[in-house]
Amino acid sequence: MLENYLPVLIFIIVGVVVGGVMIAIGFILGPHRPDDEKLSPYECGFEAFEDARMKFDVRYYLVAILFIIFDLEIAFLFPWAIVLEEIGVFGYAAMVVFLGILVIGFIYEWKKGALEWE
Repeated sequence: MLENYLPVLIFIIVGVVVGGVMIAIGFILGPHRPDDEKLSPYECGFEAFEDARMKFDVRYYLVAILFIIFDLEIAFLFPWAIVLEEIGVFGYAAMVVFLGILVIGFIYEWKKGALEWE
């Protein structure tokens, strides 16, 4: 019974060894020269190496939440588009209402200046 799992065990061991060797080669041969560009603030606006408890602008979270909301909108559009013929006019109307609510929310956020980044 256990001999049936031997190929799987060998595959896992080979995968872990190959992955470990590749990571080790990267650390050994990779350059270790941090410069001002690498240590500069990135994407979220934080300094790269500062106190983790520092205060920061809440607009970063607002933009992240808006991205998630509109990303989920697209996730709902794909299955809806696939079954559109089966769900008929009711499904179409439901999606129009859903998109309308999201568009109203987007316009509200736009007017409030939530998408402005200084």
